[in-house]
Amino acid sequence: MKKLTILSLLAVLPILLSLRYTPAAEDLIPVPASVQQPGDAALGYEYLTTGDFLKSGVPYSYFIMANGKNTTNYLNRSDRNANVGPGYNVITHDGVDMVIPTCLQCHAETFEDKLIIGLGNTRLDFSSTSKIDVSSQINVLRTLSPKQYNKARPFFDAFTATYPYMETEVRGVNPADRLAMVLVAHRDPQSLRWSDAPMIMIPEQVIPTDVPAWWLMKKKNAMFYSGFGRGDLAKFLMLSNLLTVSDTLEAREVSSHFGNVLAYIRSLEPPKYPGTIDKVKAEKGRVVFNDNCSRCHGTYGADGQYPNLLVPLSTIATDSLLCYGVQQSKPFVDWFNQSWFVQGDNPAQLVPFNGYIAPPLDGVWITAPYLHNGSVPTLEAVLNSKLRPQYWQRNFSHDEYDINKPGIKYTALTVPEAKHCYNTTLPGYGNMGHYFGDALTDDERKNVLEYLKTL
Repeated sequence: MKKLTILSLLAVLPILLSLRYTPAAEDLIPVPASVQQPGDAALGYEYLTTGDFLKSGVPYSYFIMANGKNTTNYLNRSDRNANVGPGYNVITHDGVDMVIPTCLQCHAETFEDKLIIGLGNTRLDFSSTSKIDVSSQINVLRTLSPKQYNKARPFFDAFTATYPYMETEVRGVNPADRLAMVLVAHRDPQSLRWSDAPMIMIPEQVIPTDVPAWWLMKKKNAMFYSGFGRGDLAKFLMLSNLLTVSDTLEAREVSSHFGNVLAYIRSLEPPKYPGTIDKVKAEKGRVVFNDNCSRCHGTYGADGQYPNLLVPLSTIATDSLLCYGVQQSKPFVDWFNQSWFVQGDNPAQLVPFNGYIAPPLDGVWITAPYLHNGSVPTLEAVLNSKLRPQYWQRNFSHDEYDINKPGIKYTALTVPEAKHCYNTTLPGYGNMGHYFGDALTDDERKNVLEYLKTL
């Protein structure tokens, strides 16, 4: 008899897991709802696209000199905001015009030359950040314009402290968790004051994530892929303020606007599928989906319900590094849970979990690549793990989207080619797990894909 080894068990594990259409009910853990700040969506949009939630940035004249004036003006803004891209705002403090990065750096992307706010930006390049050196430009600014330098200094301090730590192994993924960890390491948890030297250890590994769609927030009781962001979700939305915040007084002022920002985000709707949908197949797919997928991902339509369920790693089997990395880092969790963010009438809290939350699927057709690390380029391959490429390459310069699969148009490679190629063999970049679709027939998968286009 052939000897059974650990390697042979690992080889058949995907097959064994695929025999289960859905997780057992006892495996799933519901996330309770919590009271959120009230807000005005219109004011939230205004603050998001013109507000000063960072109080320091790059002097406007230097920004334009380096980047030129933006000509698209997707947000139809006026004055100097019209000259910078949608991921920046121009603010004025003490007579100094500065350009600050905004949430739309990561949470807006173009599709067919239209900016879709809330769609995760998967074209950003964090694969060579350790090579960025702005020290000479900073020194020139310090010499030629001391007033501008003094206003920009908090941003420059945070930039030079964080960027060397942000480098990813491939382009297209996002190191947002890493940014939060580095900023926290340089901030006192109670006063939020900056320290040039990190006060807690920063882990060596950069763990990648895909940027989730913002319109899913209206259904979610927790933030982040492991669902460990609980309580006041607006507090988590304002975490980028740690880049330049001076103290808790400023943090409270910024926080007072983020109930409005949350209201705006919750007002967003996913874009409608632009292609033709086979209604007969979609209806068959709806039945298959409700029988096999809805326990975790919810039902849709007028009476739809989203269950907010955490799925253990033993069940979902996707790459474990994210939930075991920053999202379970004791120094990071302890810092947050003893910080300013847990104080006041609207506290937030981190609650680690060994697994991931099953997300809503509204607008899923446009949110490629898939899984929490963006390792699977098409929805078709999410439902059929045999189609997942080990190494794949995409065009980052412009839209190349296949609305039929749906997903990103890509080229499968036999070997990885530098950092513009997604390499699923790297730690944190694995495309394993979520094998439930493998148990469906080819026709069932096609029908489910047709149904998912309607969400």
